[in-house]
Amino acid sequence: MQNQTTIAAIATPPGRGGVGVIRLSGSKAYQIAQALSGHDLPQARMAGFRKFYDEQGQILDEGLLICFPNPHSFTGEDVVEIQGHGGPVIQNTLLTRLLALGATAAQAGEFSMRAFENGKMDLVQAEAIADLIDATSQAAARSAVRSLQGTFSKKVNIVLEKLIHLRLHVEAAIDFPEEEIDFLADGKILTLLDDVKSSVSLVQKSARQGQLLREGLQVVIAGKPNAGKSSLLNALAGNERAIVTDIAGTTRDVLHEKITLDGLPITLTDTAGLRETGDIVEKEGIRRAIKEIEQADLLLLVYDLTQSDDPLSLAQEYFANYLDTRRLILIGNKCDKTEDLAKLSDYNGFRHVTVSAKQEDGVQTLIEAITAHAGFQPEEDTFIARTRHLDAMKRTQQHLADAREQLVDFNAGELVAESLRLAQNALSEITGDFSADDLLGEIFGSFCIGK
Repeated sequence: MQNQTTIAAIATPPGRGGVGVIRLSGSKAYQIAQALSGHDLPQARMAGFRKFYDEQGQILDEGLLICFPNPHSFTGEDVVEIQGHGGPVIQNTLLTRLLALGATAAQAGEFSMRAFENGKMDLVQAEAIADLIDATSQAAARSAVRSLQGTFSKKVNIVLEKLIHLRLHVEAAIDFPEEEIDFLADGKILTLLDDVKSSVSLVQKSARQGQLLREGLQVVIAGKPNAGKSSLLNALAGNERAIVTDIAGTTRDVLHEKITLDGLPITLTDTAGLRETGDIVEKEGIRRAIKEIEQADLLLLVYDLTQSDDPLSLAQEYFANYLDTRRLILIGNKCDKTEDLAKLSDYNGFRHVTVSAKQEDGVQTLIEAITAHAGFQPEEDTFIARTRHLDAMKRTQQHLADAREQLVDFNAGELVAESLRLAQNALSEITGDFSADDLLGEIFGSFCIGK
């Protein structure tokens, strides 16, 4: 499918560099590139050296042209890559010239959108391009590549095939009403339905790991002043990111640090010590700390083992609305300053870790506790996934549960069929076989312009 408009965009990031790439895609891509160079184009997929001219015939730049004829290109349309020098002024000058020759400035993600529309990739693969570019760890990059190569899509399509096969059985029962009761009650459809539910659950499990790899975990360190919060952040980050002193209230603002722990991307946040204070600046720091606590995926409550503080009492005081064993780890700090300390792994149902942040004793145990709390256990075939994928699978499971209820409790073939149709639609949203225009716009709008 050749789009009526030919789009152009700078594909390399802003800044100075040896080479800058501009992409053209559409039915007039070759015509525009030829007008720019004033010369015949090189053979398909062969780089040719060319000079690039303005409307007066003055040389703007020189570099390489590479042509990719449809349908064997990234977008499925005629595509030209113009490789000139990588300065922002010359790149924008060349782009302006292309627009004057009839190209249209590409919207965010429009190249990938055209690739999707032209059947060059499905929606999951298109998203994986952006995820590969944005990957913050090697594990995330490898998982994004698997999604780009179709690993996730294949798993979803296998489940879809099972679901379609199940729908055919149910529709057959409805089409032959004289046999409907026996056909619905013979156990075969229930067996197929349970198999589909189990298959969706397996894909969900892998997708949750992929979501963690892509989105990471928001971890907030909180506690009283001088408990060792900043020292703990430094120990986890592997550098002296936060200022550490013996003066209470040293940290007065939130401090974010992006790190990777055993392959899991984490945004680690150090906060102001929680206490009553008359200092206006410190009050604002505490207000911001509370806001971070409200939004955290995981809370690390740090308390001083040399003091007589009870961690659960502190947790009740600071996190009364967030006191959840799934969201809170208790950390007893300064174990190097105490004697005969029992290193608890559990404290009244809450995970408890004993550390010396300054000596970095127990830090690895804490890292393992954080990844275990997140349920992070990436496998070799883990693929990147997004929140919308998990939402689609959750809705799929709900529709399948509805179908099972209608089948087992009411033997209602038409209602079973409708629930299965809704399940298929929800699952198909993942790859884009069933998708609303506003959903597509939201997804591709998050891409960079040159993609």
